[in-house]
Amino acid sequence: MDAILSRRSVRKYTDQPVSDELVKELLEAAMSAPSAGNEQPWHFIVIKDRQLLDEIPKFHPYAGMVKQSPVAIVVCGDETLEKYKGFWVQDCSAATQNILVAAQAKGIGAVWVGLYPEKGRVKALRDLLGIPEQVIPLALIPVGYPAEQLPPANRFNPERIHNNRW
Repeated sequence: MDAILSRRSVRKYTDQPVSDELVKELLEAAMSAPSAGNEQPWHFIVIKDRQLLDEIPKFHPYAGMVKQSPVAIVVCGDETLEKYKGFWVQDCSAATQNILVAAQAKGIGAVWVGLYPEKGRVKALRDLLGIPEQVIPLALIPVGYPAEQLPPANRFNPERIHNNRW
């Protein structure tokens, strides 16, 4: 609960590298997410190449923080791996959230940068990284040690809770 309630979108990072072991732990968390029919229709691209990272903000208007992050993870859905058509979005969203919560628990900053369903962003990233046509990049997650500590945000809103009926 601590990691969930204290998680914030971190967009400023130090230059401290993130270890391969820590990235592996984040990916283990991602792959522990639930998926429709347990199909796990995901693939992950770990980007550490500075030239590739620096290209992303050129076509994604909300990805400027990638220029500071030492690593980014792209969460992709593979339509050929899904048992129930269209559920790859939910499955990969659950994997993305697991990465964000695991990063928080490990003292790492991360932020969810949306790709899908913006066709231009999807195509540009597909072209940059050589992603096959049946694989759709859903989210980009810049990861790094936070350069600032953000206080928890209390987002609990009882007005959004409906019991039994609307």
